Order: sequence, then C-alpha cells, then structure tokens
Amino acid sequence: MIPGDPGTLRVPPHSEEAERGVLGSILLDPQGALDKCLAKRLGAGCFYDRRHQALFENLVDMSLANAPMDAITIGEWLKDKNALDKVGGYDYLIQLQDSTLVPAHVEFYCDIVMEKRLYRMLIEQSSEIIDSAYKGEEGASALVGEAESNLFKMGEHGAEQIPDWKESVRNAFIEIEQTDPTDVVTGVTTGLNDLNKLTGGLQKTDMIVLAARPAMGKTSLALNIAESAAIGEKGDAVPVGVFSLEMSREQLVKRMLFSNAKVASYKLKDGRGLTPDEHGRLTRSVDRLSKAEIYIDDTPGLEAVEMRSRARRMKSRYDIKLIVIDYLQLMNYSKFAKDGRQRETMAISGAVKAMAKELDLPVIVLSQLSRAAESTGDNIPKLSHLRDSGAIEQDADMVWLLYRPSYYKQGDDRNSDNLAVLDVAKYRHGATGDVKLSFMREYTRFEDRKDFEDDYSPADE
Repeated sequence: MIPGDPGTLRVPPHSEEAERGVLGSILLDPQGALDKCLAKRLGAGCFYDRRHQALFENLVDMSLANAPMDAITIGEWLKDKNALDKVGGYDYLIQLQDSTLVPAHVEFYCDIVMEKRLYRMLIEQSSEIIDSAYKGEEGASALVGEAESNLFKMGEHGAEQIPDWKESVRNAFIEIEQTDPTDVVTGVTTGLNDLNKLTGGLQKTDMIVLAARPAMGKTSLALNIAESAAIGEKGDAVPVGVFSLEMSREQLVKRMLFSNAKVASYKLKDGRGLTPDEHGRLTRSVDRLSKAEIYIDDTPGLEAVEMRSRARRMKSRYDIKLIVIDYLQLMNYSKFAKDGRQRETMAISGAVKAMAKELDLPVIVLSQLSRAAESTGDNIPKLSHLRDSGAIEQDADMVWLLYRPSYYKQGDDRNSDNLAVLDVAKYRHGATGDVKLSFMREYTRFEDRKDFEDDYSPADE
C-alpha cells in the first residue's frame, strides 16, 4: 500500500526474469559471472525476491572464502549454513540454471536488476515524503529541503565519490614529508639497481610496456623482475600475479628455478646431468622461491575483459602488488575484433591501463616490436616500432625497449658480448635514459652491469 494513495495496492518494480538470469549465470559460470556482478557493484539488497537475496549473499561468501564453486559445492555450502531452504532448495537451484540461456549476458541482467532497485528506492523515498506531507508536522520548506536532499543522494547511488581537493593536497604533502630522500626505491623493486635509480621502482597505477624483438629476452627480464619483487631485498617482498599466454605454468616455474640457481637447463637435456654443486644451488633456489608469493594464470588466449576479472580476483584473494602479462599481442578483445587488429589492440591496451588504475598497482605488459626495428641499420628499437597500435605508447606510463647489440653480429661474434640495453624510452613521471644490463644466456638471467665489464655506446656500432 503506497501512503497517500489509499485503496491502491501495487507490486514494487522488479524483474523476476533478470534476477533469475543473474543467479543462473553465476551457477553456470561461478567465477566469471560473479566477478562481473561485483564489478557492477551489485549487492544482495538489489534483489527483490528474498530467496535471491539469500542466495547471492552466500555465493559472495563462498567466493571470499576461496571455496570451489559448482552445483554440488554450492548446494552443500547452503546446506551447511542452514540456508538451502531459504533459497528454495535444490530444485530451485536447478530451475535457475535451466532458465538461463546466455550466462555471458549477466552484465545486462545486472543493469535491469539495479534499475528496478532504483525505482523501488524512489518509490520508498517519495512515499515517506507524501506521508510526512499528509501529517503536516514539519514545515513545508523543511520538507522540500529534505526531499531534495534524499533525491540527490539517490542520484549518487552507486556513483564514486570524488575525494575532497584539500584532503588530497594534505595527503600528498604528508607523503612528500614522509619520503626518505636516501630511499631510492619508492615502489615495487625491480631487483636491478640502475633501473631502480632511474625509475624509483614500479609505481602504483602505472602501465609499463616491455617491448623487444623475438629472442631478446623480454620474458626472462619480466620473470627476473617478478622473482625479485616476490622475494624482496629488505623485507619489501610483495605478492605477484603473472598471466602467461604463451608458456605453461610448469615451463615458467622450471625456468625461474634454473635462473635463480644460475644453472644451465640444457644440462638436463644433453645427458650430462647436474654436478653436486649445481644440484645444491638448485635445491637452495627451491627453498627461496617456495617462500615467494607468485600466482601464475597460464590460460591461453584470454579476453581482455576476462583477464581484468581474473586480476580483480587475484587482488581480492592474494592482495597482489604487481602484475606481469606475457604478452599483449596474444590477448583478444572480441568486441572490437571485427574492426581490425589495430583497433582491437587499442582496446586491449586501454583495458590494461584501466586495470592498473582500478587495482592500484603496477602492470608490466610485454609487447612485440615490428620488424622495422631491424631495418634501421643500427638495429636500435624506437617507440615507433611498437607493433599493431600507437595506442600502446599513448596508454603506457613507461616504455622499456630491450635489445642486445651483439645478437646482430655475424659469425663467431654473434652473442659474444653479454651486454643488454634497456632503453627507458618513455617515462611519464621522470627522465628517460639507457640502463645497461648483463644477460647471462645460459641462465636466461639479467643482472646489473658490473664496473669491469665493457661499456657500450650506440656510437661504437
């Protein structure tokens, strides 16, 4: 019964079909669909049906508890929580699954459910104002002011609050005052001293593009940085998430073990085996890496939207502080695929940058360079050589171009020098410049360039 409208009984706005569509989608695709709902800021209170409220609340609880989610485990969870009857029993769970045709449309179902919720809130607020007006206990002007305030708050429902400017200025000043001028690394460490000095480490919300031609070692460098960040140097270890679209989890782990131990992996393939010293180093590396928090997702051909959802889940469950993606050209964005690869890459790049901002952490994304990098005479890559789209350069906060000069030499001189050059070609927050590294090919490992090693200048070539 709506106050002020006696004798008229109306059912509050809601969509039974959309609510069932949301829950059925989650039952069919627990991880993907639930993440999309939470990204929309859908809550249990958005549902009109109390059964649906109870079910959604329990599904969220299961996700936060890292419980495996399928039809059987969800049913057992509800049974253990004495909530199975509240959601309609096993039969109703089956009905929800069977009534959902396209789980991929869950975001559209969410929009409908949330719009109906807004209608109900509007009716509720309006009814209270009507009731107060009939009673006449408050002044009309005061009542109008209250109505305006309530409607304004509804307009902000679900919207992000813009932080107060003065508070932002104060917080920035406090951060500046608390910064230790002797502390070179203010972000996540790369494990490479010269790179840390130039960049201050990897900063929150930054998208770092690590680009190179094939065989330059960009995957090795990215894994070395991930390892250093996860192991830490001075108690600054952080959890790291790795999305490997090219190599399997097993391949990456073996590669990291051999690299950390400084043992050549080919010895296991040519029949020679490991020496007792090498075996001991490998054993110690197992101990070191076992203590690190590195979470590898090796699902091939990930959609940009799905990767963002999985990254959001990693952040929620493991509080990761760094993400590495290997590599951008293997990602997809089906929504834009029909517009050509350049447009699709532009959308992927934008999605990666948005993910870095949303999760408030640095993201290193590997990228291929075009063949034009090898047709310049000196083989030195440039920003214009980024493959598929100029949007990658535009979206990136930092662009690192990796190359090894001796790789392009002829005959016995090829790969004779272990020098690698990491050109910080773009740095939105600081100066650019070259960082000289040493690449240990047998260990696929990058290290700081030692003083006694030969200096290199592009002019020497």
